[in-house]
Amino acid sequence: MTMNSIAKNFAFAVATVTTLLSTAAWAEYPDRVITMVVPFAAGGAADVTGRIIADALSKRLGQTVIVENVAGAGGTTGTARSASSDGDGYHMGTHAAAMGLYPKLAYDPRTSFKPLGLVTRSPIIVFARKDLPANTLAEFLDYARAHPGEYTDGHSGAGSISHITCALFESVGKFKATLVPYRGVGPMMNDMLGGNVDYSCDLVVAVSSQIRGGALKGFAVAAKERSKAVPDVPTTAEAGLPDFQADTWTGLFVPVSTPDDIARKLESAISASLADPAVAKRLEDLGAEVPKADERGGAYLGTLVASEITRWSDVIKTAGIKVSQ
Repeated sequence: MTMNSIAKNFAFAVATVTTLLSTAAWAEYPDRVITMVVPFAAGGAADVTGRIIADALSKRLGQTVIVENVAGAGGTTGTARSASSDGDGYHMGTHAAAMGLYPKLAYDPRTSFKPLGLVTRSPIIVFARKDLPANTLAEFLDYARAHPGEYTDGHSGAGSISHITCALFESVGKFKATLVPYRGVGPMMNDMLGGNVDYSCDLVVAVSSQIRGGALKGFAVAAKERSKAVPDVPTTAEAGLPDFQADTWTGLFVPVSTPDDIARKLESAISASLADPAVAKRLEDLGAEVPKADERGGAYLGTLVASEITRWSDVIKTAGIKVSQ
């Protein structure tokens, strides 16, 4: 498989996955405050999306859902904890890329969880500090190719979405950068806003407000159509790099041991939340796409996970992306 074909098949290959763990008292579920653990630093796309969904589920379930950030190992640390949990909170982690990145992964996304439903999709955007001399993607690539390693690529940790999508971007764009890892999108963004790191790749959701406000410079959205959240930013095809297409999805899961009736109750609450125009608008204003009715529910998400693990493993192998374990 060539790198160009890998790039074209990259849509939805990276997954930021929200995993819901049920409370211990099933009969009265939910009978107490529920904790949603997001295994990424606060301020990133997963965190923002998780908080919107947590708020919506709190209203649907009649019980408070709070968010706790637990960063580490590209989201797999928190997800592994939820897979082995006895069911006393909620969790958020990564599924599709993890199988290819971590040979000794402590869980299997296909069998350790029950999928509840797809929540959002969001394209990847290439963005930079506002005072970077390049003003277009073409100018950026021309300079990057002529000055290998000079640009600094800030990412939110080994195996993270920003790490993997920028690795693919650099491969397709045929240039090398100096990687600068952080413990999350928030710390990286602080340094970029301060002019200490040059560029990055992440979900439109994570940076749309900063780009609209002029605090960051958006070069291209890696999708077939422009994002409504940043309409002035061209697509990668418009900007001259059509083979770089990258999208992400967010879904909700429970551990496989969760009783079916609880899983169905959560699945119903998620679907109802996404059908709420106010919730959909909050997500769409950030640049996320709310799935259509026939793309919600556990059956659709389960099939998506299985196909994305295969697809993403091919991307990782071909691009030579490795992380220590």
